[in-house]
Amino acid sequence: MDYLEDIELGFVEEFGRYEVTEEEVLEYARKYDPQIFHTDPDKARELGFGGLIASGWHTCAMFMRMLVDHRLGDGNGMASPGVDDLLWLKPVRPGDVLSVISEVIEIRASKSKPDRGIIRSKFIIRNQNGEPVMSMITAAFAPRSPKAE
Repeated sequence: MDYLEDIELGFVEEFGRYEVTEEEVLEYARKYDPQIFHTDPDKARELGFGGLIASGWHTCAMFMRMLVDHRLGDGNGMASPGVDDLLWLKPVRPGDVLSVISEVIEIRASKSKPDRGIIRSKFIIRNQNGEPVMSMITAAFAPRSPKAE
């Protein structure tokens, strides 16, 4: 587990590999976002999407899977206070392979809870061609080192 004091401002890392399948795109869309361009490849082509595209919310879920696998493993037991500036930049399609670049853009101690701090990070989710498909800024709680309290 990383403590707030272990995190460096400006730290950049690349991680993740998530293969997007048509089966998963259809399953997610049918259950959570049944818009025609997520559920019907022919209609998606007719509407100018060039074929089936994943829901943006599905892309968020795929990102979260990569983040948990890479960084949160057992978790730190602290929730996130939210996400800012969520942008869907390019359609995600079956056959795409997604990965992540993250950068720590702010670190601060919590004013109301001395046992934790807040880390803001910018995440860019890319496809196999290195093209950004989604970006967001997140806030995450991190525990303070017992030495810092």
